[in-house]
Amino acid sequence: MKNFFFELCAESMEAARAAESGGADRIELCSQLCDGGVTPALALTMAAVDALSIPVYVLIRPRAGSFVYSQEEFGQMRRQIAQAKQAGAAGVAIGLLLRDGRIDVERSKELVSLSRPLGVTFHRAFDEAVNFGEALEAVIQTGADCLLTSGGAPDVGAGAASIARLQRQADGRIHIMAGGGLTLSNLVEVVRRTGVSYLHGSLTSRDLNNDEDGMKLEIEDRRMGMARDLEADVRESIRLFRHEVMTRQSLARSEG
Repeated sequence: MKNFFFELCAESMEAARAAESGGADRIELCSQLCDGGVTPALALTMAAVDALSIPVYVLIRPRAGSFVYSQEEFGQMRRQIAQAKQAGAAGVAIGLLLRDGRIDVERSKELVSLSRPLGVTFHRAFDEAVNFGEALEAVIQTGADCLLTSGGAPDVGAGAASIARLQRQADGRIHIMAGGGLTLSNLVEVVRRTGVSYLHGSLTSRDLNNDEDGMKLEIEDRRMGMARDLEADVRESIRLFRHEVMTRQSLARSEG
């Protein structure tokens, strides 16, 4: 039985196909990734669901910016969920906050209920909450299956200690998925420091040293001709991830 899970955030069919070919467990589909992501066009969702054999989750976010939504925007989110279900998506990613920085439990519950039987991830709106301990309990109350978080930091490397605390607090009641600024260069450290078995990333940039010529490689756009590079990054990420999880489990057995 597989004991780790890798989700790629994709905003194009090229990235979605590369995720599947590279061995990702599922994709989270969005648009405007440079702005943190918004709900993708229905045509893109339908194309991805039709083309892929791995599950497709759809980001439900009507606009960039604040995660405090008006009633009109909340209605739009409801319609976006209905469209995702009709398109055949396997799940959605949602996230709503109150003006005081707490999780909007009431409206999040409503969206979770509306989404069923699809899977539901509570996304990185969580990282703007004022109290992570209380916010985690609130997310669990919403009924979401998974929490995506960078630990409140700009990236998962900086937020690793916070993610580790959330992982311990969750204690199996919800999956904690580390995501946000995940790269090949920080993946191993993140897995070691957080103890998570769920990872999420777009792998749109990385900083690695080339041993042969010392050049820094920067990978920013994975569309079209760069899809093969993204596939290779996904494959390598999963290899590193698998190795760290297996090493962790082996150490646990030896210490037990």
